[in-house]
Amino acid sequence: MFFTRTTLLACIFVSCAIYSAYGMEQQELIGNYKNPAAVKDVLSGKRPVANAAWWGFNESDSTAVLQEAIDSGAGTVIVPYMGKDWIVRPLKLRSDLEIVFEPGVVITAKKGEFKATGDSLFKAVDKHNITLRGYGATLKMQKKDYLTPDYEKGQWRMVVVLAGCTNVEVLGLTLRDSGGDGIYLGAGTDKKQPCKDILIKDCVFDNNYRQGISVTSAENLRIDNCIFKNTSGHSPGAGVDLEPNNSDGKLAKIVVSNCISENNEGPGFVIGLHKLNSTSSDISVLFYNCYVTGCKWGVQVLSNNSVGPKGLVEFRNITGENTQSAGIWVVSKTNSFDLRFAACNIVNAVTKPVYPQTGFDVPIFVRINRQGSSQEAGGIEFADCYVYNDKNLPSFMLRPYEQSSGALNVKGTVYVRNLSEEKVDLFSGAESHGLTINPLPR
Repeated sequence: MFFTRTTLLACIFVSCAIYSAYGMEQQELIGNYKNPAAVKDVLSGKRPVANAAWWGFNESDSTAVLQEAIDSGAGTVIVPYMGKDWIVRPLKLRSDLEIVFEPGVVITAKKGEFKATGDSLFKAVDKHNITLRGYGATLKMQKKDYLTPDYEKGQWRMVVVLAGCTNVEVLGLTLRDSGGDGIYLGAGTDKKQPCKDILIKDCVFDNNYRQGISVTSAENLRIDNCIFKNTSGHSPGAGVDLEPNNSDGKLAKIVVSNCISENNEGPGFVIGLHKLNSTSSDISVLFYNCYVTGCKWGVQVLSNNSVGPKGLVEFRNITGENTQSAGIWVVSKTNSFDLRFAACNIVNAVTKPVYPQTGFDVPIFVRINRQGSSQEAGGIEFADCYVYNDKNLPSFMLRPYEQSSGALNVKGTVYVRNLSEEKVDLFSGAESHGLTINPLPR
């Protein structure tokens, strides 16, 4: 086909006009501003990805905007950076949803709201297939306000609540200033269905009121490469707390790895098994390659029931440094589950004694029921753990609950180096099953 110069120029002009119109249309749909046409496309299913700004942005209260975007049916909802915080009241998540918070985005709990003790920033109950992704983004509440007389006292104003949810990922976010936990994971509406298949990765939990993360019932949970810091206000005040509310609570296939817990009012990591018993599901928990510094305790395992669940709790390659009291603190009345510490390091413990009258502030403290007064299975093992201390203290204290003679099911090897006076006395009141304390050369 032969084109004259005039014909060719006309074709180019028409093509440019079509391209320009298409480009303008695309720009109109993609922009970070209110766009009813784009919203209509999302609601009709033409667009699987939605921009929350298409519903509008209200710098004083964007609750309706974000909730409508969440409820739109879009597979992915992008929350764009608008130069100002997204101020919101409590929001509810749905199933089959990914929310992408752009870098710099801050979702902020509206001041004067969240009056109910259970009001949380984001909540999902019995939902599935949810991703909250926000590298460089922040979800924050108003912790100081919740401590004033204007608010009813409570420990349940969470940043994110997941109850009975399955297949959830929380990635890259900073979660801070809650009136409870950064993230709470527990059972659903039937009180028995745990959270399942959960990944929390690359997140920072800062200045939360009760815990960075609380887990009351979960199965197949992975917490990886997270930082937990400055938790304060309500006990336990930990970085991570695994603590079922009742005997139906599950702690199954839980792995916490490559995490840092620092400057928390309570322990770096704590497992509380008071509510579990012999009817409870087996527990399986692994803390691996984690670091604790500046907390009241390093890691704690607490079980006050005389009959507990079976299973294994293991701390592997954990370092606790500069803790106010013990780097490892165990109080257990049951021998039902195995408790293992492998290649753990306790460095410069007892910087500010918590129990100065009792002398229980030592690098490693274990109080356990005498074997024979509860279940025979299980026990506590220390596999090549190390204590480095510069204080005139016992490095390991082993105490029975009962002051009668008998063997305690505690074994393993702990290496100790005290920089001042060598003192590795074992206070037991009973014999152990083969616990060896080996001094290291100074």
